Amino acid sequence: MAKLIHCDSKGDWDDYILENGGHPLQLWGWGDAKSVHGWSADRFFMHDDDENVIGAAQVLYRKLPWPLRSLAYVPRGPVVEEGNREELLQLLATHIKSHRHSVALSIEPNEQIYSVPQGWRLSKNHILPSKTILLDLNKSESELLNDMAKKTRQYIRKSSAEQMEIKRVRTKEDLDKCLDIYKLTAKRAKFDLHDNQYYYDVFSKMADFSQLFASYVDGEPVAFLWLAISADSALELYGGMNDQGQELRVNYALKWHAIRKCREWGLTHYDFGGLLEGGVTTFKMGWAVGETDLAGTFDKPLSAKYGAWHRGLPLAKKTVRRLKKPFKKR
Repeated sequence: MAKLIHCDSKGDWDDYILENGGHPLQLWGWGDAKSVHGWSADRFFMHDDDENVIGAAQVLYRKLPWPLRSLAYVPRGPVVEEGNREELLQLLATHIKSHRHSVALSIEPNEQIYSVPQGWRLSKNHILPSKTILLDLNKSESELLNDMAKKTRQYIRKSSAEQMEIKRVRTKEDLDKCLDIYKLTAKRAKFDLHDNQYYYDVFSKMADFSQLFASYVDGEPVAFLWLAISADSALELYGGMNDQGQELRVNYALKWHAIRKCREWGLTHYDFGGLLEGGVTTFKMGWAVGETDLAGTFDKPLSAKYGAWHRGLPLAKKTVRRLKKPFKKR
């Protein structure tokens, strides 16, 4: 019989996630960053009879108002072969129901087609977007360019010819300048941000799995693009431009630079971080032939109160808004 074992070793955890195609949001540092901003994290290995690790899941918990208690959530996971998936999901649900008394266990796998055991259901309560642009970095640069809209290719060439430098952001001083740009972007596009400490924590706790690029003109950043990476995948977390960056359209050259770097590093997938309404989605759609639909959000009800949560009664609706806000903030 397989069994769940808590993992308390960051090195062992990240080694397994990286060696088994895990998503950046399943890395230890992401759980650490969320744990100082309203969530808590558990990491579980599933062992077979011979004590071999055959699956893993980083579970984030968010406290909810009584009587819902908490939500257990697996972002872009778990990391497990399809043949062992059902057993891992059942073990997780049993453990969380017994020890955490959560209203539900929600998973948002990083796959387009995903089967779940009986008793699980597709949920309308998403935390991360299921629609995105996903580039296959196994393609050559020429193939990637051919998949783009003509205007996107033109703007890449035009913005690359501008007098600017693209480089990694490595210091807190430069990170602060990027966050200043982000605040301008948020004000212009009317979306909410976390406080600065949140981004400092993502930057430090994700460490080498956080890759932040910025475009500089006359030594000052005018745009930035922030990625989380694993051994196989890159995920866009945050990005923005100031007025000068907009005028020069540096986001085209910057994104193409990041994509090329990810190919150089041997990554195989580049995720644009979801599609939402507005001009940003129009910009993203110019980079690929079409959008990618991930499988979505699956829930395992763990409480009699799940019906209220799922149907969206007044209390549940209020709770969902509170829950989603820390993730919806960019």
